[in-house]
Amino acid sequence: MHVPQILVVDDDLEIRKLLARYIKEQGFRVQLASRCAEVHERIATSQIDLIVLDVMLPDGSGLDLCRDLRSRRSRVPVILLTALKEDVDRIIGLEIGADDYLGKPFNPRELIARIRAVLRRGENDRSSPGGKGRYLFEGFAADPSARSVISPQGGSIDLTGAEFDLLLTFLDRPGRVLSRDQLLELTRGRDGDVLDRSIDVLISRLRRKLSENGANHIFKTVRNGGYQLAAKVTYLDEHS
Repeated sequence: MHVPQILVVDDDLEIRKLLARYIKEQGFRVQLASRCAEVHERIATSQIDLIVLDVMLPDGSGLDLCRDLRSRRSRVPVILLTALKEDVDRIIGLEIGADDYLGKPFNPRELIARIRAVLRRGENDRSSPGGKGRYLFEGFAADPSARSVISPQGGSIDLTGAEFDLLLTFLDRPGRVLSRDQLLELTRGRDGDVLDRSIDVLISRLRRKLSENGANHIFKTVRNGGYQLAAKVTYLDEHS
C-alpha cells in the first residue's frame, strides 16, 4: 500500500519540526525543505504526493514557486500556508494553480483534514467515472483519468487542478444551477474559512480559457442562484 509522502516547506525550523511530527503521527511520510531551491531538488529525487508550501521563503515567494511548478506541468498538489489575511492573496494562490490554502495561525488538525481532502480528490479523479471515458461538450473532450481537456481544434487546454475540478463538477451535473456554497463543497470539500469569491475567479478563468478556443457563453450566471453549464454533455464510456 502506497503511503503518501508530504513535503513541508517553511523557513521556520520550529514550525517544520512541529508539522513533521504531527503529519507522521497521522500515518504519512514527510520530507522537509526551507527554501525554494530545495523544493525542486526534493521533487526531482523523491516521489512527492503533496506539498505544504509557505508563501514567505528566504529565497523567493511560495506563490512564484507554485506558478513555476505549474508552468513546468507539475501536477503535485499544493496547499499554501499564508500569514497574509487579504482575500486577494488567497485568490492569487488559486489562480496560479494551488489546490487549497490555509491561513496562519492554524490548527494542525485542520491541515491534516485539508491534506486528506486534496489527496482524496486526486484519487477520485483517477478512478471515476469508471476510470475510462470522456465527456464531450461543445466540441471539447474532457478526460477525467488523464485530467486533460482537448479543444475542438485538437489542442490541449492548460487548466489548473482547481479549474479542472470545477469543470468536472459541472460536467457531472449538466443544466443544473449550482450555488457558490455547493460548488465550494463539491470541489473543495471543506467547511469553514471558505472564500466565496474563489469560485467567481475560477469561473472567470474557465470562461476565458474555453472562449479562447471557441466556447462562448458556456457558463450562465443565474442571479441569486449561482452558475449553470449551458451546454449539452455526452459521456462516452470506453467499455460500452
